[in-house]
Amino acid sequence: MTDLKQITTALARLFNDENHRIVFWNDPEREFDNTLSTLVLDGVTVMRLDEVGALAAKIRLERQEAQAKFLLYAPTEEPDYEDDWLLDIRLYSRSFRADRASILLQELGLVSQHLRAHIAERRKFFDAKERVQKLKSLVSADDAAVDLDRKMLAVVARADQPEPFDLVRTVFHSWVDVPEIDLDAPPAAWERIEKFELDKPFWQMVNQYFGYTEDSPTLKNFLLRLLVTDFAHSLKGELPQAIRTLLLPQASWSNTVVCLSQWRDSASKSASYERLSDEAATILKLQDHLQRLEPEHLLDVMTFLAVEKHVASCVRERVQSTSETINTEAVRAIATRRQAGHWASGAASTEFVPRKMLRAVYTALGAAADFFALRNEHQDGFDHPDAAAMYRAYESTLFRFDQLYRQFCEAADLVESLNILKSLRPAVEAAYTHWYLPALAVAWSRYLEPPDGLLSTWKIAGVPNQQRFYEASVRPWVHGADNRRAFVIVSDAFRYEAAHELAAVLNGTYRLQAELTSQLGVLPSYTALGMASLLPHTKLAYKTGTSEVLVDGKPSVAGARDAILRNVGGMACKLDELIKLRKDEGRELVKDKRVVYIYHDKVDAIGDDSKTEAETFQAVRLAIDELAAMVTYIVNNLNGHYIVVTADHGFLFTESSPGDSDRSKLTERPAGEVLAKKRYLLGHQLPDQAGAWHGKTEVTAGAEGRMEFWIPKGANRFHFVGGARFVHGGAMPQEVVVPVLTVKHVRGKSADSTRPKPLDVQVLGASHRITTGRHRFQLIQMEPVGDRVKAVTLKIAVYDGDVPVTNVEAVTFDSASTNMDERKKWVSLMLVDRVYSKKTPYRLVLQDAETGIEHQSVQVIIDRAFTDDF
Repeated sequence: MTDLKQITTALARLFNDENHRIVFWNDPEREFDNTLSTLVLDGVTVMRLDEVGALAAKIRLERQEAQAKFLLYAPTEEPDYEDDWLLDIRLYSRSFRADRASILLQELGLVSQHLRAHIAERRKFFDAKERVQKLKSLVSADDAAVDLDRKMLAVVARADQPEPFDLVRTVFHSWVDVPEIDLDAPPAAWERIEKFELDKPFWQMVNQYFGYTEDSPTLKNFLLRLLVTDFAHSLKGELPQAIRTLLLPQASWSNTVVCLSQWRDSASKSASYERLSDEAATILKLQDHLQRLEPEHLLDVMTFLAVEKHVASCVRERVQSTSETINTEAVRAIATRRQAGHWASGAASTEFVPRKMLRAVYTALGAAADFFALRNEHQDGFDHPDAAAMYRAYESTLFRFDQLYRQFCEAADLVESLNILKSLRPAVEAAYTHWYLPALAVAWSRYLEPPDGLLSTWKIAGVPNQQRFYEASVRPWVHGADNRRAFVIVSDAFRYEAAHELAAVLNGTYRLQAELTSQLGVLPSYTALGMASLLPHTKLAYKTGTSEVLVDGKPSVAGARDAILRNVGGMACKLDELIKLRKDEGRELVKDKRVVYIYHDKVDAIGDDSKTEAETFQAVRLAIDELAAMVTYIVNNLNGHYIVVTADHGFLFTESSPGDSDRSKLTERPAGEVLAKKRYLLGHQLPDQAGAWHGKTEVTAGAEGRMEFWIPKGANRFHFVGGARFVHGGAMPQEVVVPVLTVKHVRGKSADSTRPKPLDVQVLGASHRITTGRHRFQLIQMEPVGDRVKAVTLKIAVYDGDVPVTNVEAVTFDSASTNMDERKKWVSLMLVDRVYSKKTPYRLVLQDAETGIEHQSVQVIIDRAFTDDF
């Protein structure tokens, strides 16, 4: 028998907490007939309806004591409506039962008395007060049996919400609570569901929402069918025959697609999706079924990681097999779409999904495609009317070969363990080392040949020489006003193509304006001569009998440059030491200086060491990042307004080691030799050498001392002692087209023009009404991407409040086209199969995939019955 204290507590809650004045208590089993007199309720009068006539009771309740509280007890069932004299009172009052199910019904605040039997059937669940309390926080007064079951499922499965999709995802998610997944063994959540006899309601819910029905349903089979259905929905083409039997009924596809899309997009549960879908792919032998499918068929399929790897492999094969007729736009389109998707997005990698690697695969494929396309444009070589034209061609276009090769190699290095690019690397390497470098060398060499070539003058019209750097790029600024200060960052071996990338980074930074030009580097293009030429001077010279370069008679090695710069009110320091200083320390260091030279050594330090030269391209990436950080530091901490980033020389680097054909052998060493390196030789009274260019530093660097040099023709080396893949010292454009990146701090009203702008994406159309299960929205990127306007990936879905009612689609907007039609994109969304109201303000939400910030929200009307009105 139910404890009298429980009854008292339940009744007190009805009168005091819920403020009911009249409560009917029907006790047909007369369980409490004898104990009713012991019931004590403050301020409540107990009236037995078997002892008081209906009319007398009615008069007392509504006339004589219309404000008093009454408990109306009857040792009978509730009368039928037509026989109930107190029906009008009963309808605005509260009913109470004293059996356990009824007490629970009251405690949960449920209205329907028909739930008493349902609660009695779920007695195992209600044995624990903790479960009851959790359920109480979820129930609504008008819940039906099916609602109650789902909320009990939510409590048992420990779901966030008692919604079908969340319940399914939570049950599946519990499979990954153990190190080894066994889809034939039920997860912990399912064991609890079966323990409390809620498995039947679960499968009924699954049948209703997903159309899944089996004589002996299992979670494994259900998961496989969900995944195959999601795969089929996004597949452009026929589903492989072997897995068609696993398709769920088409009427439930929308719910399947939305449920899995939201699962993949879940911050808390996406990891379980990744592991379980991978297990499922193995069971399905998916890799075998993918072989006949092209990337275009799978472009929008995000169901399996295996699909991502297959698409990437197919694109690689396409880049290789069509390199001579490559369709770069098609490759870029696939890469962009896949990088916006789940597996290769910019989100963090996990133990099971190497997102950074997969993203890098597509970056490498895009770079390779662009490289081959650029090669195809120059199949006839690099024929230009004169040296100036070819120099300008390298400055404007040809540098891209070196940049794309570096970007490909850098990305390919990241994904070495995946083996996806293994066969493409030799093709790119061969195109770079056996076609581009030799072709460039042959073309450029035509303009070097004495007696009329560049080696005789080392001047190109309109291009400043490196030894005039201070006079051309620093002095005019410093002397333009008394309070001006110039910062010069000299990055050892920082190549022109890398400076081009750095310029784009800086031009995308607020209050910075960067302009890239170049200067003709000194020859030989090596550190001592290049560094000396950048310093303020009136005369460069070689110290007699040595290779030491003097600046106005003074040593120019690293430790001596500060003394040279003091002559112009300047100083020298190292980048890695300066950037560590606090703002006040940094300002104190430079406060009296007009010129500050900051030396940076990342590329040369790593590339020029045989132990680390393989990491040259990673060093370039670090250099770009560190130089960008240094420029920002100067502007923000040192109040710098004028900064020039330059280098002493560039470099040549190939991933493959050079062979004998890349060597210009010296049969004998010249008598006047002073210094011999892989890429140059210095000496006096040098004879001509068949395999080398012969020149004078007085011509190529303005350096006195009668120093002469040999440099191997083309990209050759004299010898391979130590590292041989990273070299400099010669006359190739990569070595002597030296960057001069001028950065200004923009102030005042003009600063607004430098502010990075978020890319504006708008939904086309004035009103949006969804009348079918699938709806397409057209969006437009309002302006081309550029230095100040960056590409953006948006997650797009329709929401009811904060809950998505469609799948979540990621779309990248990155078009640089000035044609608005080329910047339009469609996104297709599927609605959850549920009841919608035309009066509810649903929203189409565009959310930044990286930051989660809402980009735009557009009101949407969902009228699924619209087509039925006609």
